Amino acid sequence: MTVPISTVSAKSASQLSSRDMPRPFRAAFKRPPRLKPDSVSQDSDGSTVNHYTVAMRQASAQILPTKKTSILGYDGTFPGPTIELDQGTKAVVHMRNRLPKNHPQWNKHLLATSTHLHGSATLPQYDGYANDVTLPGFYKDYHYPNFQPARTIWYHDHGVHFTAQNVYSGLAGMYIIHDPVEKELLPQGEFDVPLVVSDAMFAADGSLAYDDREHSGLWGDVILVNGVPWPVMKVQPRVYRFRILNASISRSYRFSLSSGQPLHVVGTDGGLMPATQPVPNYRHGMAERYEVLIDFSKYKPGTRVELRNLSNGNNRDYDFTGKVMAFDVVAAPAGMKDDPKWNHIPTTLVDSEVMHLTRDDREDKRYFRVEKDGLVEPWTINGVIWEDVIASNFKLAHADPKKDAVEVWEFENKSGGWFHPIHIHLVDFRVLSRNGKAPYAWERGPKDVVYVGENEKVELVMRFGPHEGRYMVHCHNLPHEDHSMMFQFRVGLGENDPDPCDPINAAPAVFDIEPD
Repeated sequence: MTVPISTVSAKSASQLSSRDMPRPFRAAFKRPPRLKPDSVSQDSDGSTVNHYTVAMRQASAQILPTKKTSILGYDGTFPGPTIELDQGTKAVVHMRNRLPKNHPQWNKHLLATSTHLHGSATLPQYDGYANDVTLPGFYKDYHYPNFQPARTIWYHDHGVHFTAQNVYSGLAGMYIIHDPVEKELLPQGEFDVPLVVSDAMFAADGSLAYDDREHSGLWGDVILVNGVPWPVMKVQPRVYRFRILNASISRSYRFSLSSGQPLHVVGTDGGLMPATQPVPNYRHGMAERYEVLIDFSKYKPGTRVELRNLSNGNNRDYDFTGKVMAFDVVAAPAGMKDDPKWNHIPTTLVDSEVMHLTRDDREDKRYFRVEKDGLVEPWTINGVIWEDVIASNFKLAHADPKKDAVEVWEFENKSGGWFHPIHIHLVDFRVLSRNGKAPYAWERGPKDVVYVGENEKVELVMRFGPHEGRYMVHCHNLPHEDHSMMFQFRVGLGENDPDPCDPINAAPAVFDIEPD
């Protein structure tokens, strides 16, 4: 039986030979491909609508130096292609499930998927509700409003009970919203860099191995950045912006630079912070996004700076999981040294409504306890599991805030030996306190995931809207979510009220007759 763990170190988890095992800083950095719209139209309100097509496919990826690895990917890549657009440009994503009927490895489960755009205030029927699944051979059109301020969000599978295996197999991609203020303040283009960080373990034949230690979590011994093991990126001696997504299913990170230079945190899950927060290192849970600036102007060409992982409690660490990627400083092209655009660290950033919410604004306060009652019992929140929600015909809800109501939610972790990144769908929240004290410096921006460490208690404040309907809350240690650490809340609806935005029935998947 699995027992709770503190940080554990071991040599390796993969079964690869020494010849096949990747080593840090041997492979070149690469950016995920950027997805272009198939077409552009005008909505009835006059706004621009980008239309995209994405097909989930089984594919073969060159992750290891000598062997191919089978993945499940959006458009057959890991990570999936990045969708990037401006605030106010709506999107319709035609999501085709072209996967095989059953997962090719492990328990051969049915590859029924549900795409969640994590960080988007989306109507319930397009939010990736766990039981709103698209079967192989079907498609669903997801409508995204993109009215929120600039932010780094991501799309990933959310299919009920198999999210962990599907995301670990490759079903994850970044989605970026720009706005005019962010474009003026922070680096853009080649100096604006997405980093999708994950970990994996491999079988001897190069396939992905899966061991979630009886649903407690999976910690791989190979760190991937944009699907590449420990890559090396060439950077100019200037300021870069890195959008860092932790796409691991169970591993948290504590990022730092080998030079001792601070990381300047400028953005959190819900967009830019009110002020830049320089930190020597920071704790980054699964599904959280942090935008950080690094100033490479301090280094001469030929200098190497490593992005390292100091780790946190309740991880499992291996020989090389303390390394993430390396930056090799190269000379700037002629004329670039004198270009001041974005080549500085701003101090004042962007205010937001959520960061002005206080305890005094609350209409209610709710308390949530995250725990595991035994070694083989499912994970629970307030003693409830997702099967209870299913058994109630999806009526059971932990909370029923009114639309536009402000509430304070407190999460306490007494599960003993684990940490839980808690994700609340629909809303951005402000972290009010952690163990009765101020939140960490890097948390002082709008969030949608909060790291609740062992024996920690956090208070959050949020406004519920802009939509009515049913939304999920769950742990983003995905084996915990799948077994079955997830509940729902209702905004502006009573238990038996008609629900025009029913997350399962309002916009069901459609049989896909298009040619492959």
